[in-house]
Amino acid sequence: MKLLAFIPIRLTLLLILGILFGKFFSFDLLYLGIFIGALFVLLSAIFLFEKNTKSVFFGIVSALIFVFLGTYCYTNAQPINHNNHYTKITYTNSDLWSLKIKDVLKPNPFSYRYYATVNGIGQHPTTGTILISIPKDSSGQRFHIDDEFVTRTKLTDIYPTLNPHQFDYKNYLKNIGIYHQMQIEQHHFTITSRSKTTLQGIASSLRNHIISKLEKESFGEDEFGVIQALLLGQRSDISEETYTNYQKAGAVHILAVSGLHIGILLLLIQFLLSPVKQIPKGRTIILLLSVIFLWAFAFIAGLSASIIRATTMFTFVAYALYLNRPSNTFNILALSILFILLFIDPNLLFQVGFQMSYAAVFAILWIFPILRDLWFPKNKVVRYFWQLLCVSIAAQLGVLPISLFYFHQFPGLFFVSNLIIVPALGVILGMGILVVFLSIFNWLPAQFVWLYNKIIGFMNNLIAWVARQESFIFSDIPFDVVQLILSFIVLVMGVQLFTRFNSKRILLCLGSVLCFQGYTIYQEINTNEKVEAMVLHKTKERIIFNRNGKELTVLTDNNNQPDYLISRYRTAERIHSVSFDTLRNGYHIKNNSLLIIDSTGVYPLSTSDKILLTQSPKINLDRLIDSIQPKEIIADGSNYKSYVDRWKVTCIKNKIPFHYTGEKGAYYFK
Repeated sequence: MKLLAFIPIRLTLLLILGILFGKFFSFDLLYLGIFIGALFVLLSAIFLFEKNTKSVFFGIVSALIFVFLGTYCYTNAQPINHNNHYTKITYTNSDLWSLKIKDVLKPNPFSYRYYATVNGIGQHPTTGTILISIPKDSSGQRFHIDDEFVTRTKLTDIYPTLNPHQFDYKNYLKNIGIYHQMQIEQHHFTITSRSKTTLQGIASSLRNHIISKLEKESFGEDEFGVIQALLLGQRSDISEETYTNYQKAGAVHILAVSGLHIGILLLLIQFLLSPVKQIPKGRTIILLLSVIFLWAFAFIAGLSASIIRATTMFTFVAYALYLNRPSNTFNILALSILFILLFIDPNLLFQVGFQMSYAAVFAILWIFPILRDLWFPKNKVVRYFWQLLCVSIAAQLGVLPISLFYFHQFPGLFFVSNLIIVPALGVILGMGILVVFLSIFNWLPAQFVWLYNKIIGFMNNLIAWVARQESFIFSDIPFDVVQLILSFIVLVMGVQLFTRFNSKRILLCLGSVLCFQGYTIYQEINTNEKVEAMVLHKTKERIIFNRNGKELTVLTDNNNQPDYLISRYRTAERIHSVSFDTLRNGYHIKNNSLLIIDSTGVYPLSTSDKILLTQSPKINLDRLIDSIQPKEIIADGSNYKSYVDRWKVTCIKNKIPFHYTGEKGAYYFK
């Protein structure tokens, strides 16, 4: 691979290896620092005595330095490893917490949510970030970035995922350095007046001001949600239906301000400023104005981490264009920036957006030239769309394994939406920026609003049409981490073979395909042999999964079909058929007798190994234990929490194991 000839790629791969090493193993920062220092001394000694940077020993020591540098960066990037983190402070429930809003999240149906920095506990200055939830109340306070407040609310753990194969929000927050939450009631906090404004706070205020201006215009509801996402990086107002359509059409990347938007914006700026080349120092002026306009757009879009990342990259691309060496310089800079970004924040490596962005960049750098050179149309228009198709296919190949791993679907018509929308995105962004600028000064004509609304509406309708072609949307595809790794190997071997046919590459490609197929067959065999049963957790509902090979029986009430629980379990476990059955009062599961007691509180006076309490039955648990003598008692999410707490105390007193699905997650029958 030619890309491996670049030193930045080699260093980046070593750094990534070290970050993964730090992710799965724990290290002391002090010992890591001493070890890296010793390696640097050894490397210096080798250089002084051998005077040869190409020796094997020099290369091995250099590689070890970058591997352990990655490990050190990851360990140091975890806030909980620092002595001034709030978890290292001893505090009481009466201590006052000083918090500052760091980011405003999309609210859920019940509460407003924020990330907040912990500035101090009592008299102790601290660091760290927590999740804040405040119940929705029409008369309640809503926070903005940089707002500071104090509260005595108790800190709680973040709820883990309770059911198999559901999104692990706790682990997601842990990967960005958030370990706890506060659920603050309205009026149980006091806003302070000493708030210090940050650059992100100013950007957020400007964005909110622009949104308030645009809200006064006659944009459609769906169109306005998409406009906010395209121009302001605000996706919270996009309807669920619209977002799903973009997802199915393979165009969801259009709704997130990222490298695509910044890149197109840079090309648009360069095109509009091209006449400036004719004046003295014109190319320098173009560079300066391009950088200013790019960062101005990033500022308006809220200065999120992904926007800063993309703008930084294309700032260097603008410099590469200024040097008139866009191709080679871009290759090196893109990889150098990847190294720098991971060096500064190694947690980025575990974020889906970051993974997909750079997978697409690498694929375009590597695969696009190969596809482009397959055909060279003489007609410029045909050549333009051919190259656009090649870029789209290359990017899709790069992100396909990651997309299958996280989202378990593949949009077969991705090239249709990309071929039509991406070329028009420059016009859409250009008009949108003009809309924002005119709205700030109240100069926005109604005719221009109507035209832009129609353009966004046409784009939404086109995406909706593509999304309706269900036969071209391949969903619910089982894909685990081993398949992810093997699929990338297949991709690399396949592209290598495509560039040059020889016996060695044919064997390697076929070998990688056989490994992928062999593992898939192995998983299918395991699926056929797997038998399990479990009580799931769902508020106010009762659900039991009984799985036998590729068949799943859902035992629940007649009016309850928990689609999101079933679909994710079905995909991950490679289930082929799902059937429903009404819950009865007793079952025999895995050599254990199960008695289910519901709201009627009626039960037979016969022994049972396990008891499942559902729908808050009014029973005397002490008497039940004496008469039935169960080995274990289970309570699901259909019970009142006060009942569960009382049952838990009773079980502890009687030395009976008690499992509440709301705390311990789904109960598996063994």
